[in-house]
Amino acid sequence: MRAAGAELADTFGFHQGQSLREVIESRPRKPDGEKKLPGGGMLAKISPSTAARGTQDKIEPVLLQAARERGGDLRFFTELRTFEQDDTGVTATVRERKSGAEYTVHADYMIAADGANSRTRSILGATTSGRGSLGHLLNVLFQADLRELVRGRKFSLCIIDRPEVRGLFTSINNSDRWVFHISYDYAKGERAEDYPLERCEKLLRLALGMPEIKLEIKSILPWESAMRVVDNFQHGHVFFAGDAAHQMPPWGGQGANTGIADAHNLAWKLAAVLKRQAGPTLLNTYDVERRPVGYLAADESAAAADARGLLSKSKMTALLPMIRRAPRLLGYGYEYASKAVISDGTTARGIVWQLLSGKLGLDGRPGTRAPHAWIEYEGKRISTLDLFGKGFVLLTGTDGNAWYQAAPLVAQRLGIDLCAYRINPAGDLRDPDDHWRNKAGISTQGALLVRPDGFVAWRSRQQHSHPRQELERTITHILSRDTIYV
Repeated sequence: MRAAGAELADTFGFHQGQSLREVIESRPRKPDGEKKLPGGGMLAKISPSTAARGTQDKIEPVLLQAARERGGDLRFFTELRTFEQDDTGVTATVRERKSGAEYTVHADYMIAADGANSRTRSILGATTSGRGSLGHLLNVLFQADLRELVRGRKFSLCIIDRPEVRGLFTSINNSDRWVFHISYDYAKGERAEDYPLERCEKLLRLALGMPEIKLEIKSILPWESAMRVVDNFQHGHVFFAGDAAHQMPPWGGQGANTGIADAHNLAWKLAAVLKRQAGPTLLNTYDVERRPVGYLAADESAAAADARGLLSKSKMTALLPMIRRAPRLLGYGYEYASKAVISDGTTARGIVWQLLSGKLGLDGRPGTRAPHAWIEYEGKRISTLDLFGKGFVLLTGTDGNAWYQAAPLVAQRLGIDLCAYRINPAGDLRDPDDHWRNKAGISTQGALLVRPDGFVAWRSRQQHSHPRQELERTITHILSRDTIYV
């Protein structure tokens, strides 16, 4: 991801003016070089990784390769024609666009991740809520050598506001590849077809402030700035994810991140049900957990739009200082409350205290992401977050041997993936200064149960008189199991 986004590593700056040339030439040149995203010092306390950025056209090939390396069967130029569902699952008819051949696919479940104009949503008649349409724009991808203009003064976004054209420049590589979003007034009868190649090229030259520059338009694609969130992320055996679940303008930078978090939440639950480690009603927690987060992300992104759906610098600037929003922008700062989480009755401390402590809501409470701490494993420095991602993980305090010994017995009896670790100054995971236990909010005899998606499912601050029975009861509840499948 870092390699794919390397061209944007030193790209910052949100400007506004009557032409790009006028705006950029008014700024002094500075030495080029990688810049760190804001808040790095505070974020280092809650994550082992620093933030990075990348454009969709560079990130998606990385994801595609990773999926295929892991056995994914990914087919392009394939269209969903129709589908039906019953108690056994979903049967879909698909068409290969190149050959025109049609065939059927049957699956236990189907994920509708088919974008903002989701055909699946239309077929199911799924209703949506939100602000609706905010405006209409054209995404104009073009080639133009602007290296000398932006040398030492690279930028990320620049709003152009003049009588002839209102739009937004977005940097792709801060060299010769750019995007210009042209706003047009749909309410006054303007349509995308009113902007042919010649007109877009003329408007581009005006917006650039460089009438003689050589440029080549690669594509012109209309899109709608809108906020629409599906009222239920689950329809029988069909689940909505990504833009199909929560359409939002890109101004908050949360679209792809929120969609990835959807998939992260849903994938482990589907796996648990298909492996008969969980009851089917576990899947009901997907909507309960993800829909509020998706709605909030979409609403905050929409709040940064102006009256025509284009990014408003004044509104975006007003949103940035909102300390409640900053954590969610990077994928945390929210809390799940569902049957897949067992609350311990604690509540979050004030946001000011969280900012000062560097915890930002990551304090071991069930429903929040598990806290990060540097520990040692087999002589290597790792993060506690490196332990998560496949099965359930039980982490105990210094004197949590009873929990540690109960874990393999429970895993065998329930037929689930469960790993247990003791984190203490001299244990299998070494934490010389006992930082992790303080972050997790447990005593030396306590334990933390973490789900495969890295969220805390349950916490016991102290030892329990019957640890095996308590752990078994807890996991049976979280996995919505009425019986034990072995």
